[in-house]
Amino acid sequence: MKNFLILLLASLPLITVSQNNTIASGETLKFTAAYNMSGIMTDIAEVTMQTSSIKTSKATLMRLKCTAATYSKWDNFFKIRDLYESYVSPKSLTPYLYKRDIDEGGYYKFMQYKFSHSKGLVSSIMKKRRSNGTIWEEKKNVSIGSGTKDLVSTLYKLRTLDFSTMSNGSSKSFTVIFDNKSYIVNFKYLGKETINTNIGRKECYKLSISINNSDVLKGAHNNLLWLTADGNKIPVYAKFKIPVGNGELKIKSATGLKY
Repeated sequence: MKNFLILLLASLPLITVSQNNTIASGETLKFTAAYNMSGIMTDIAEVTMQTSSIKTSKATLMRLKCTAATYSKWDNFFKIRDLYESYVSPKSLTPYLYKRDIDEGGYYKFMQYKFSHSKGLVSSIMKKRRSNGTIWEEKKNVSIGSGTKDLVSTLYKLRTLDFSTMSNGSSKSFTVIFDNKSYIVNFKYLGKETINTNIGRKECYKLSISINNSDVLKGAHNNLLWLTADGNKIPVYAKFKIPVGNGELKIKSATGLKY
């Protein structure tokens, strides 16, 4: 595309903002990730997105968990075992604790953010594996702006937008902290399109994605996302182009939906 202390959640204050009426606890979305290999789009991994409830001494939060794992036949070629998760307010999807734990082809990296929105800070822990197998660690405080989110909570927050009121070409931007840097991620609404998926033929909201001051995504119209044009607004298809190639994400199954 990384353990976690539940006790940290108990001390996190809740912030009241816009309500989430789209995503419920218990939702599971499974996807096939494909990558263009020698001109052929090849299925190489499964991506799973799950929501669940986590109770603390002060509140009930929602866990947004995303995992990616290569299919076993590709593990010897380039093994991926990635975990991204965010603990958020169920109503506003405001993040309070975020974790990224990735192991890709032997490259290991861990990131953890504890958000302090009232202070405009994130307490960050970063760990990396050195070439000799030892772990390097860095702790620091990172300044953030109002409304800054992590990658996972941003993906879910996108689904709460009311696209039915948008005109073609209108856009929405989110500030996302990633690797201790803040980026502006832009989503442009391109209208409705009906596509065939593994869960049926779906009318969808079509969006393009771009990131300011970053070359992670390549091309103006090569990074596209389709969300179902219904109450759930689940992602069913995505196309992306990155510096090392291009790929797709295709829905396999969707269970536990709110509507």
